[in-house]
Amino acid sequence: MTEPRGAQAESVNDVDAVTRAVLTASRLLVAVSARSLAAVEDRVTLPQFRLLVVLSTHGSAKLVVLADLLGVNPSTAMRMIDRLVSAGLVDRRTNPEDRRETVLRLTDDGHRLVEDVTARRRSEIASIVERLDPEQRSALIGALTAFSEAGGEPVVPDENPGMYPLGWTDASPRRG
Repeated sequence: MTEPRGAQAESVNDVDAVTRAVLTASRLLVAVSARSLAAVEDRVTLPQFRLLVVLSTHGSAKLVVLADLLGVNPSTAMRMIDRLVSAGLVDRRTNPEDRRETVLRLTDDGHRLVEDVTARRRSEIASIVERLDPEQRSALIGALTAFSEAGGEPVVPDENPGMYPLGWTDASPRRG
């Protein structure tokens, strides 16, 4: 059974209106993200920061696993790692379970950098959310949760808010 012509047009307009609203909100969130990274742009690039976030989220990882999570070639990941090791943000260690392998992990400075950027981002987002009235906040929670679930992004449980500190936990889009 098909929808009446007017209902189809209304549905398309609704999708268009929601899409425009999400694009506007995403511009705001990208600006917030850029500002939160501005304080560390002399130390890391955006792709390097993304690598730090993945290590922060996943813990120690082998190069091939890290490259796969980032959606880049291992040689690209290795170049980023080399720079981050030189900057003191990432450490290479021999895998205790297989001495032929090397695992990568964040140093204390790497953890601090990710935490500082995350704290700046969280603070700016909180100041924006504080400007909303309670009903708008409640509606925003529902809408963003539904949007995230529809896009395949795992919802962070209240008891573990640092589980996915900045997203980008998986470079490949999830399909549901």
